[in-house]
Order: sequence, then structure tokens, then C-alpha cells
Amino acid sequence: MSLILTKCLQIYTLKKNIIDVPNKRSSHSVPTPRGGGMSIVITFIIGILACFVLEFITAEFTLLIVGAGLITAVIGFMDDHSHVKAGVRLMCHFISSILVVYAVNGLPALTVFEMSIEFQYLGWLIAVLASVWILNLFNFMDGIDGIAGVEAVSSTIVMGAICHYFFSAPNVALLHFLLGLSSLGFLFFNFPPAKIFMGDAGSGFLGLMLAMLLLLSSHISEPLFWCWLIMLGVFIVDATFTLLRRMINGFKLHEAHCSHAYQFASRKYGGHLPVTLAVLLINILWLAPISILVALDSITGIVGLLIAYTPLIFFAFRYNAGKSEEVTNA
Repeated sequence: MSLILTKCLQIYTLKKNIIDVPNKRSSHSVPTPRGGGMSIVITFIIGILACFVLEFITAEFTLLIVGAGLITAVIGFMDDHSHVKAGVRLMCHFISSILVVYAVNGLPALTVFEMSIEFQYLGWLIAVLASVWILNLFNFMDGIDGIAGVEAVSSTIVMGAICHYFFSAPNVALLHFLLGLSSLGFLFFNFPPAKIFMGDAGSGFLGLMLAMLLLLSSHISEPLFWCWLIMLGVFIVDATFTLLRRMINGFKLHEAHCSHAYQFASRKYGGHLPVTLAVLLINILWLAPISILVALDSITGIVGLLIAYTPLIFFAFRYNAGKSEEVTNA
């Protein structure tokens, strides 16, 4: 379904001239239709409704998740067609994140260095802020062909398998696989060289649904919280490191830029494919094994996170994440 819908969206966006024209901030050089991520939205929502009909999930959960997803997707789709003010987008992101956090019952207690932390109401606030951040960082990281699709497919398939085989949670695993396969159909057209871009509708929706799966999994077992943070490590480290460095260097946070580590890397290696494949290999060969060790309780979550993130932070330094492009080119 996702594959067919993406092709239909490609035809529609070309007909309506919804084209992403390259500019000095772009990582691509060829005008390309955008908005293809709506195929992920439609496919996943239909899948969620099917899960409700089959009684795998409750009516309340279905209503909240579908509502939150549609809010994010619609505001993103509007922004893809004509610019929407940043304040309006952010307000919609907070509303959708609140709905998601309510649906999954907030953030559970976590153990950090053998100390159990009960967040209570503070956990709800942290969960909402984290959901907004994951939603937006997926938008920030969707800057070269295939990278967001590869991140979504690899992380959901790995985490779905962990939920199913290690924690006997088939219904939650099903939601992971559903999002992964919805993304895979789109990725067929977005893999380098991309025939259509995801757009804000797709990237924001994906980020929000990944945040939902992270929080939902955390209530099954605490190690799944850490496993998800590990699997999303490439995106979390690059986006967060870039934002912090730009803040320190006095750049405006709302200002468009192309100074993420993955963008510098794609320019260095002359294309999107090497970087997108590198992200896939990092996820499968580095982050997935560490996540499995955490799931098996061979190492603690916080230790696994530190092991996973250390080389990612090094690469963020190595590829100048957050630095001005003009300075690095000088």
C-alpha cells in the first residue's frame, strides 16, 4: 500500500508542481517533488485502524494516536504546500505530543546507576518535551536521500524483533513492524537518488510515532527505553550536538542551515548514498547489537547508551556538526 501510494503522490506532486527547488541551503541539486511521506501516514493510520478492529489495541489508544498523527501530518502537509508560521507548527506539535503521552500514560520510572527515579507528573512534562524534540529532529535529519527512511525502517524492525522475541509483546511488536513496513514502501522511491522527498508531513509524523513507540515500549520493560534511545542514536546525537553548538556560537535557532554532521559528510564524500548506507550499517552492526545486550540485561541501559553514543559524538566532532559552512569551507 505504501509503495503504491508513494507512486500516486509522485504523480500528484508533479502535476501540482509541488517541487523542492535546490537553494544554497539544500543538500540536493536536482528539483524533486516533495510530500511523499503522506504515504507513510495513510498506510500506518489504516494499519492502526485495522489493529483496533482486530482488537489488538483499545479504542482510546487508537483515537488518541490517530488524532495526534493527523494533526502533525496535516500541519506538515500544509507547510509543504505553503509556508506555515513556526509558532503555529510548534503549537500543533505540542498538542499532538500531549495526546501521544496521554495515550501511553507518560514516562515510567527509570533506573540510572542503580538509582530508581520516579518521575510522577514531571515524567509527563519530560515525555511531552522529548516527543516534540524527536518529532522535530526527524524533520532536521531528513535532509539527504533515504536517511530518514533508513533510520525508521532499521530502528523499528530491530526494536519490533526485540519486543517480540525477548519481551513477549507481540501486539507492541506489530505496531513497530507496521511503521517499519509503511516506511519501507516510501523508501523504495526515496533511496538515493530520490524520486520524491518525504516532506514535513512524513518526517514529523515519523518522529512522533517513533516517540510513541519509545514511550509505549518503556512501559513493557525499562530496558526497552534504553534500547530505543540507542537505536535512534545517530539522529539524536547529530541533531542535539548541532543544535547545542549553534546555540553556543550565537546562531538563531529558527534559522535554516545545512550544518548537520550528515550534511557535511555527504558533501565530503560527494553524494548521499555513502552517508545513507553508513547510517544503515551503524544501526545494524553497532547500535542493534548493543541494544540486544541491554535487552538481555548483559549490560545496563545507561552503560549501553554511553558505549553507543561515544563514537557517534566523535563523528559529530569529526564532521563539524553545528559549525558554519562558510567557516569550514574557508
